[in-house]
Amino acid sequence: MIVINAEEVHHTLNFPVLIAELRDTFSKPAGMPQRQVYSLDEATSHSDAFAVLPSWNEKAIAVKAFTYFPENPVKDQQLESLYSKIMIFDRKTGVPQALVDGTSVTYWRTAAISALGSSYLSRKDSNKLLIFGTGNLASFMALAHASVRPITQITVWGRNQDKAQATIEKIRNKRPDIEVTLSKNLEHSVREADIISCATGSPTPLFNSDWVTPGTHTDFVGNHNQDRRECDSKLILRSAVYVDSKINVFAEAGELLIPVSEGEYQLESVKGELAQLCKGEIQGREDEQQITLFKTVGTALADLVGAQLVYSQLKHHF
Repeated sequence: MIVINAEEVHHTLNFPVLIAELRDTFSKPAGMPQRQVYSLDEATSHSDAFAVLPSWNEKAIAVKAFTYFPENPVKDQQLESLYSKIMIFDRKTGVPQALVDGTSVTYWRTAAISALGSSYLSRKDSNKLLIFGTGNLASFMALAHASVRPITQITVWGRNQDKAQATIEKIRNKRPDIEVTLSKNLEHSVREADIISCATGSPTPLFNSDWVTPGTHTDFVGNHNQDRRECDSKLILRSAVYVDSKINVFAEAGELLIPVSEGEYQLESVKGELAQLCKGEIQGREDEQQITLFKTVGTALADLVGAQLVYSQLKHHF
């Protein structure tokens, strides 16, 4: 069994290959039970937590485990809020193959899944991308979306201007051919965007959904809590809604669960999930004026794909 660190993950993966592998995997049979997230403090829903995400396909068996300690950086700047590892086993023999850094794989697969969703749901001529968020994931989201659509302009919105500028520089370094700017007028940025991708820790909606123009594709990855959301109920009602995995989104995503609790929405109205799009069982975007929305909370199967892809490319080097 080999151990693969974050640097090796980042050096190995690229979005075109990863997205193609995800599309292929999600179109085939696989096992993915509902992930289990355990609160380590029963007194609050936003406590320290531990999670286990199992999955398997014809190539591998994988289990991702992660810890979430949101106060870690406050206590010690050397500590991260999230630590994650992915263990993969050979599907035919059960032999352990690799222990892969899960945090780095999570950045890649989260962004790649959003881009894969966009390839079915955004307009093919989409060229203006708006990114909400300035954390570690933000530049990955921008680069992934720019790999599946002819993006010429990327606008970044963030509450911290220094972090936003750092995110802009990361994107420019990878894609100097794209104009990357800071959002200075939020309403204007939302109205102008062809694709809006949100990866924040915000507990409340990031923008007024009235600003979203017909034909826009929206994407939400930052929230995994039933009582929080990055978009308002009206956007859910205006949109054709798709999810990465019903079993996980319907258990965790406030973007859908809050309008359901308000009596404004029914989960049966969700058009479908990513695997159905990849298999061609359901249609994606129906016309150029439709507003589409893709809500993801992450799936174990995507973790498996990322880790297995890294292992398959590095195993001969060990």
